[in-house]
Amino acid sequence: MKRIVNQICTFAAAAGMFFAAGCDDTYVDEVVKHAPVIESFSPASAPVGAEIIVTGQYLSGVTKAYIGDVEMVIKEKVSDSRLSIVAGAEGRDGRIVLVNSEGRSESEASFVFSYAVPELKASLLQPSVEMGDRLLLSGTHLSAVEAVLFTADGDDGGTPYEGHEGDIYEQSESEIVVRVPYVENDNVRITLRYFDGTESVTTSLDEAPSIEVIRIVPEFDQPVVLERTAVGKTVKLTGKNLDKVDRILVGGFEATVSKQPSELIFTVPAGDFVDGDTETDVVAEYFDGEENIVLSETFVVYVPFVQFWENMRTWGQGRDVETLASFFSPATGRVYANSDWREKVDPISFRYQAATCSAANTPNKSAITEEQYNSVNPYFFFSGLNAGQLQINSPANSNSQLRNFFINATNPSGTKTDENRLPGAKVDCYGTPVLTFRYLDPSNGTEQALIEQVRNQTLEKIDEEVFPIDVEAKTVAGIGINSAKGSLNSDVWANGKYTAGTDAANVDVDAVLMVLYYGYEGSTGNVAANVKRIGFLHIRTVNFKTYNNTKAPSSSDVTFNCYWQKYDYDYSKIVK
Repeated sequence: MKRIVNQICTFAAAAGMFFAAGCDDTYVDEVVKHAPVIESFSPASAPVGAEIIVTGQYLSGVTKAYIGDVEMVIKEKVSDSRLSIVAGAEGRDGRIVLVNSEGRSESEASFVFSYAVPELKASLLQPSVEMGDRLLLSGTHLSAVEAVLFTADGDDGGTPYEGHEGDIYEQSESEIVVRVPYVENDNVRITLRYFDGTESVTTSLDEAPSIEVIRIVPEFDQPVVLERTAVGKTVKLTGKNLDKVDRILVGGFEATVSKQPSELIFTVPAGDFVDGDTETDVVAEYFDGEENIVLSETFVVYVPFVQFWENMRTWGQGRDVETLASFFSPATGRVYANSDWREKVDPISFRYQAATCSAANTPNKSAITEEQYNSVNPYFFFSGLNAGQLQINSPANSNSQLRNFFINATNPSGTKTDENRLPGAKVDCYGTPVLTFRYLDPSNGTEQALIEQVRNQTLEKIDEEVFPIDVEAKTVAGIGINSAKGSLNSDVWANGKYTAGTDAANVDVDAVLMVLYYGYEGSTGNVAANVKRIGFLHIRTVNFKTYNNTKAPSSSDVTFNCYWQKYDYDYSKIVK
């Protein structure tokens, strides 16, 4: 668009407009009404990088310029009758074309490129540079350069390797800034590729200036010892220049890496490794993946037959707590915010509410299907009782618990308290999944052995063989589960650890519970007959906190670890 520039250096007032004193540029835009008109251009022939002056009409609104079919850079729009473009390195002989919003025009004559040979000034080349750094090259006719190539001498000093192209960041007639690419060794010659009027050619390698490229190679302390490691666990390696490692690959799968010059830590990726032990390799890639170091060919990746979640933390239903995040699913390992409950945690319960179950821990088959039941991941939560106990709960155990959890700590404008309850009102509402809990007693030898496995994080498998279910005896691995309940109070799993109805920070509970998750039949018939999966909950610490001047520890938070069975029980495989 046309711009008219006025220098205003005094006070002025005209047509009701007041201009403040000063020296400002004022721009008045006019609508483009005509396609550009090219009357002449100069020079008629020039090398790459030259400025071409184009004169004509309606040029201030030009948005694109071409020589032939190749777009050129518009350097400056001087006025509505003059602009300049730059003869680009990719250009070929052709007519000049200008484009604006109203159309385009071509010059009558063609611009002819002249092809000067670019040349580097070896005397201005620095003696050495680190691979990957930017390098300033000086010389003549460098605007014509299409690519800068770095070629290393062969290992025996004879036949050179194939050249590698560096990324050009800045380019002018006399200078180029280029990133030094990967090269095979430190003795390197620099050549330039350019168009000679017929084809792209490269300057002579024999006459090319040389530079030392410093290759900083990572070095791992020897011997590298990699012990059997589970997926998700970290491995620490030490050495020199380890920050130069680009990737760690375990069996071809990229690991998450944290690195410093003397230390590198990687997390064993999940990949597609099968359950149990898999022997595979570990490779460290560097120099943009061009080179690598095989750290091990016999690394044992262990995929546990269980899911394990560490340092989980949930809060009770009190609205004065740090965060409203009350629900944990052992199937996903996620703690869910209360605001996620309706859509992500239990949409079936939100839809059917009191009709979700026909009674405690009994899915209502007349309302929900087995498919709907299974669509909800198992989850549990903690709540406070008026008697001063903190209780762990199965969602399907009570129709009066979920309504005591809130989406917001305070009522947003235009809403009422009951609208912010999980069910959307103060109504009865069963959760969907059926769970029960069994406290493991440290005074019982069998249970104590299992407790130690959970505490020490050495439990590697939960299946029908390791934890057989005896339906008639109602036991799991010899441990009776007839006493398992849909809720379990802290006077059982934190007995003597704190005084009920009071606040107590960072209480070392250190209790282990067996958690049983049931199928569509629920748990009321036989607690051992319908188990889908089991897990173990290690309640580590609790901040007991009462809510709103009551004895109910509803504002408590609980930190725990959780083991969870990876696959559903197959009762046909149970060995009694």
